[in-house]
Amino acid sequence: MDGGSVTTPFGRRPMTLGMLASQQLAEEIEPGITRNKWKLFRAICEARPALGVTDRALTVLDALLTFYPDNELSEERGLIVFPSNAQLSIRARGMTAATLRRHLAVLVDAGLILRKDSANGKRYARRDRAGDVQDAFGFSLAPLLARAVEIETVAAQVVANRELLRAAKERLTICRRDIAKLIEVALEEGVGGDWDMISSLFREIVGRLPRAARVVDLTNVLDELSMLREEILNLLNANNNFNKTSANESQVERHIQNSNSESISDLEPAFEIKQGAKSADRGGQTNGPMDGRDKILNSRGDAGTGERRTRRTVDEGGGLKSFPLGMVLQACPEISNYGPGGQIGSWRELMSAAVVVRSMLGVSPSAYHDACSAMGPENAATVIACILERGGHINSAGGYLRDLTRRTEAGEFAIGPMLMSLLRANSPVGRKAG
Repeated sequence: MDGGSVTTPFGRRPMTLGMLASQQLAEEIEPGITRNKWKLFRAICEARPALGVTDRALTVLDALLTFYPDNELSEERGLIVFPSNAQLSIRARGMTAATLRRHLAVLVDAGLILRKDSANGKRYARRDRAGDVQDAFGFSLAPLLARAVEIETVAAQVVANRELLRAAKERLTICRRDIAKLIEVALEEGVGGDWDMISSLFREIVGRLPRAARVVDLTNVLDELSMLREEILNLLNANNNFNKTSANESQVERHIQNSNSESISDLEPAFEIKQGAKSADRGGQTNGPMDGRDKILNSRGDAGTGERRTRRTVDEGGGLKSFPLGMVLQACPEISNYGPGGQIGSWRELMSAAVVVRSMLGVSPSAYHDACSAMGPENAATVIACILERGGHINSAGGYLRDLTRRTEAGEFAIGPMLMSLLRANSPVGRKAG
């Protein structure tokens, strides 16, 4: 059985305060406490860096544990093993005597085992007549049992930290991959932005990672990369409306397909201006919502050739910019639902929303392109907004837009009356009357 007195090392080995503290700790084992020696050894292996022992020292500890007769470490059964150097060397996988002594010293200094030396430094057990061990000299495993809770706690923390490190590395790898591929697609698609600066910032953040990164290092870099990824996504989303619609053209075209083009109803009778009416208006005073268009026609004289009529209409289409954006949105409030964040604040946003609506209404890209060429991009976007506003009265939005494009090229179409009609319809009085 273990003695309760302090023992000093044999020979030239000095006594240290650490040895004294370990001996005092070994005497404070709680009564009845036991541990499976191999489970405790696995916990020591997990906690090895925190305990300050080497893998070779653990090989020696493993060998020492094999000399303990039971699987359960218990103070009741004694905690001293007394193998000879030859036996210990064999079970330590042939470790030389000098190496063995060095790693035994490491285990003693780490407070995992104690030396209990005999008077002559030999290791042995003194037994009574019944064969029970009365006293033993060798290596005490009492510190393992005394520190069992501490060792298990440290091991659990090491395992948790390892899992945190693994998870952080995994998230960091995914984030780095996302950023690299998003920058690549932005450069390939020509998305606006200072991508050279973003790439340099990306490399600079990643370059701050140390070779042996800790969890805190990975977390700090991951936070910065996550913010950078969010900024890149914001840039891509802000520039993706047009490309996203064009890329999904074939899918969106299925949403609304109406091939019934037998009857193309006008949004308003005043939309179509007959040649006779134009001549009468040029000869006399204009009235109603046609004033703006008649002024343009009167200022340019009578329509001569088809070429002059086309040029005049294109100029007039460019003149649509004289209609304030607020007026267009007031006349066509539905188009705002297709703008960024459900609102439109600029002509650019209106044109982007018109591309989405054009596809939704089943207007082919060629029909919209022709309208933009004849009317101008802002005018064409306004016409799409008007068609959306009165979509329930139109059998084929694509056919109707092509008809308006032909009238524009012939100088027979004006947007002003269309807007005025929708303004009246969407005014509080108009809605009440409807």
